Amino acid sequence: MVISRRGLMASSAAGAGIAVTGSFPSLAEARPRFAATPSGPHRPFPPLVDDPEGILALPAGFSYKILTRAGETALETGGSCPGSHDGAGAFGHGRRQYLILNHECDAGDPLGVPHLPGTVYDPGATGGGGCTVVRTDGKGNNRGQFVGISGTIANCAGGPTPWGTWWTCEEATARAGEDWENEDSGATGVYEKDHGYVFEVFGDGRARPKPLKALGRYDHEACAISADRQFVFLSEDADEPNGLFYRWEGPPRFRIGPDTVAKLSSASFGRLAAMAILLDDGSVLPDVAYLTSAQLGRPFRVTWVKVPDRDATDVDVREQFADGEVTRGRKFEGVWGTEQGVYVVNSYALEKGEDLPVDAVPHSGMVWFYSYADQTIQLVNYFPYQQHVHEETFEPAYPDLYFDSPDNVTVTPWGSLVLAEDGVGASHVLSSVPGGPSCAIARNMINVGDDAEPEYSEFTGPTFSADGKVLYVNIQDPGLTIAIDGPWGKYLG
Repeated sequence: MVISRRGLMASSAAGAGIAVTGSFPSLAEARPRFAATPSGPHRPFPPLVDDPEGILALPAGFSYKILTRAGETALETGGSCPGSHDGAGAFGHGRRQYLILNHECDAGDPLGVPHLPGTVYDPGATGGGGCTVVRTDGKGNNRGQFVGISGTIANCAGGPTPWGTWWTCEEATARAGEDWENEDSGATGVYEKDHGYVFEVFGDGRARPKPLKALGRYDHEACAISADRQFVFLSEDADEPNGLFYRWEGPPRFRIGPDTVAKLSSASFGRLAAMAILLDDGSVLPDVAYLTSAQLGRPFRVTWVKVPDRDATDVDVREQFADGEVTRGRKFEGVWGTEQGVYVVNSYALEKGEDLPVDAVPHSGMVWFYSYADQTIQLVNYFPYQQHVHEETFEPAYPDLYFDSPDNVTVTPWGSLVLAEDGVGASHVLSSVPGGPSCAIARNMINVGDDAEPEYSEFTGPTFSADGKVLYVNIQDPGLTIAIDGPWGKYLG
């Protein structure tokens, strides 16, 4: 997820068109206790008002609190809050709520996750990534923060489980025995274990630093468990070649749960497969960038192609497929599940011959919805590419109207989406209706560069509290967790 933008970064039935009835199935609730679809037309948020503190521009009627600051907020377990805040999950009710934060740190990071006995996966990855857990009171106040897992690297996003834990994903594939050196701290070391896995993190102080190898070893971004607990959907943020969207499937009658998740520690358990989008003639679409806004809402049939070696013993997982066998995409990012299906985001594809095919169309963001029942995928939001925005001298006249590069995604309690931008220029948190408009609900105003103008570090990890009263969101640099309070139901409900 940390990429320099200035450098630039199971059905195979024949036949066309599987019908989709009714409204978008993607407008499903994220949790059963909330209404299934937004009521009435989308209501735009009021204009953003600049923050005199220079942190967060918000609409009138909304306010924020800072829960964590990297390098400043004290950890109960010793040391201070790590940096590089990324994906997050909120759990619990009432006064017993907690927020699990990913920290996308490399080994040796000056603000890496401290190794705490019982939480360490790889002792060789000192000062690396991991997760911390923040206790909150449901009103956006920090009531304590501690280490949940350490000794991992580049913990990017992940996803919540139905039983109230967090699956954190490593976006790096270092091998045991490899040397590492951190340019920022000057620290050096040697990895003692392989990386590139998914781990389970608990919010009650327990730790289980064992990889879920059944889900594969690659540049993981995010994941979601299907409503019936039979499947796990996972995204890969990678290029050369572009990454893939995966589905793990358990054996017949197997259901993932707190008592069975340990079975996923075996790299041979279940079946990991990569998505192939089928065109009307049965051929495989080689890259998602061949589709544009002209295909918004159109369902495409999907089949799943088995990964030959999910632990990437000799060849990276995405390189194990021949051209035309699976569907690739630059920067498969956020994933979030509902009762009816799962969302997945592609942040952008800009450079022909590099991060998209030479005959495909550049774009600045795609949001997809995969339907469990129909086994189809459809494009539900599209952010067009505008070349002038990427020019060094470009100054947008209306920075709160141009959006690009959605990254993390969550489904609101009212069925719409919240997206976090990792784009060019101003970074926003967006309210987005599948098949409809997007509008800004927050803008980052922090200056993290040497110049007077803000550098607009990316937003990450948007997630609502269980009662829908607070939206938590992170700013990756300088490393903040923010709780936003306001009349959410008035604009999202």
